[in-house]
Amino acid sequence: MSDTDVAAPVARTGPTPGKPPSSAARAALLLLRGRTVVVLVLLMILFGSISGEYLSSSNLIVMTKHVAINAILAIGVTFVILTGGIDLSVGSIAGLASMICGGLLFGGLALPGESTLFFSVGMVILIGMLVGGAVGWVNGILVTRFKVAPFIATLGMLYVARGFAQLRSEGGTYPNLAGTPERGNTGFHVIGVDRWLGIPVAVWIMLLVAGAAIVVTTRTPFGRRVYAVGGNERAAELAGIRVNRVKIAVYVISGACAALAGLLLTSELGAAYPDTATTYELNAIAAAVLGGTALSGGRGTIIGTVLGAFVIGFLADGLVLVGVSTFWQSVVKGAVIVFAVITATAQQRLEASLAERAA
Repeated sequence: MSDTDVAAPVARTGPTPGKPPSSAARAALLLLRGRTVVVLVLLMILFGSISGEYLSSSNLIVMTKHVAINAILAIGVTFVILTGGIDLSVGSIAGLASMICGGLLFGGLALPGESTLFFSVGMVILIGMLVGGAVGWVNGILVTRFKVAPFIATLGMLYVARGFAQLRSEGGTYPNLAGTPERGNTGFHVIGVDRWLGIPVAVWIMLLVAGAAIVVTTRTPFGRRVYAVGGNERAAELAGIRVNRVKIAVYVISGACAALAGLLLTSELGAAYPDTATTYELNAIAAAVLGGTALSGGRGTIIGTVLGAFVIGFLADGLVLVGVSTFWQSVVKGAVIVFAVITATAQQRLEASLAERAA
């Protein structure tokens, strides 16, 4: 029997080269790519039909304000995940920044000679973000220089940062952050309480951070390097990309975003306490994954992450509004995360299948 006799039947059983995908496959792929928007719309329809207050303008503004904090956290985490890493420390970094800035606003900085230095609110916010960036830099150094797995490095930093937050006040709370005109440190409430054009300032800050992140990831060489490192680290290194610098940079961005989110939450509460933003890192990662960011790196968008944050936030607030038990809220949130991973995997498999059929 000749080789051609054997090969012929095999060739006929495989997919036909160049065969266009069916309309059903294209529709399924479109649905999977837009799953975050679909889920968000379905949530709004569901809770809007159960409670008349859910879709009221006042409630939508309040829910969007709640989303803003998680979205800023998730944007920072997205940069890390795009490189194939993970950052479990963002909640603790938010708490640490909250306590450091709360202490500066409440009691100032003690100097030698029994004198105290008080900072303006703008300077305090800058210090908080610098602290967050510094902790992120340490995470990056652990991952790149000491070759510690990102999961372990940031898990350890989760405890370290939270411990320093508790040590800042020996576990106590800074209850009054309004400041005084004499000290020149008033106005901290602006970022977490005030509104501009009827929209909370926190939402404007979220839009500013998201806009900047979109520009960085889509319009700058650094953004292309982030995707390249996550897509294939070895290939990126061979292409001349300084992989370690990119990784350190994304952890710094994540830390700074976490600090900003912590300050927004502190401003809203009007007080700083060590447990600020506890477990918020899980919401941030869930938002990124639900928005289409692949945990393996190299795939994802900032817009998707923001939409994922809206899904998480609108879901949580909707469950509270209709009176669902906090225990069931955890169950539902976990199910949503699992659903996000399953659909992301299904999308990747379908895209690969369609690409193979079109080849």
